[in-house]
Amino acid sequence: MISKKLAIATVALLSAGLLSGCTAAGKDAPTSKIRQVTDGVEKDTGTLKLRDFVLVAQPDGSAVLVGTVVNEDMTPDAISSISANGIAGAITGTLALEQNAPVIFSGDSANAHATFPGLNFTPGARADVTVTFGKTPGIKFSVLVREKSDIFANVA
Repeated sequence: MISKKLAIATVALLSAGLLSGCTAAGKDAPTSKIRQVTDGVEKDTGTLKLRDFVLVAQPDGSAVLVGTVVNEDMTPDAISSISANGIAGAITGTLALEQNAPVIFSGDSANAHATFPGLNFTPGARADVTVTFGKTPGIKFSVLVREKSDIFANVA
């Protein structure tokens, strides 16, 4: 009698575990499709990879770009322009995209800087960012506007 109760309890526990896990829904389970783990947006255009793009709202109403662009191709390219909601960014620094030499906007490893005057966005809003290149077709995507606090406290 005890072994029958133990067998039923074991089957019940195993069934509950299997049915509550992601494997129960198969390869199309929503949790198996999670990719973005930060607020930053990621886009690809051919061999150019745009990673972790976010705008950080500044006290004067401007916004500063945070993100990285990597060229995986042996053929060099360059960033021609970046705009946010139609406002051209004031860009300084490295804009040449050599193979696997990232252009990093803001942060400790930054080699470029882009500021967008007069955006006047509140944190939590989204902005349409367009990045154009010398050779590769441009890309347009929606990025989150973050508050200048926490990990973005020093972005200026």
